[in-house]
Amino acid sequence: MQVEVKEKFEAKLRLFREDRYSPTLNNHSLAGEYAGYRSINVTGDWRAIFMEVGETVYFVALGTHSQLYK
Repeated sequence: MQVEVKEKFEAKLRLFREDRYSPTLNNHSLAGEYAGYRSINVTGDWRAIFMEVGETVYFVALGTHSQLYK
């Protein structure tokens, strides 16, 4: 993973902890293979997929749009 993407993910994760529905994150539910999961934008092309179980959030995938949504 590129250092720039890692840094952007860390910044988005900090924002997520403060306001998980900030418009900057574009937090949205997913369908199909990822039904029950949600996604946030990390960069223009990179996404982080996660699931919420009660108050706990599990990030399960980080990749480009084309890597994740085949």
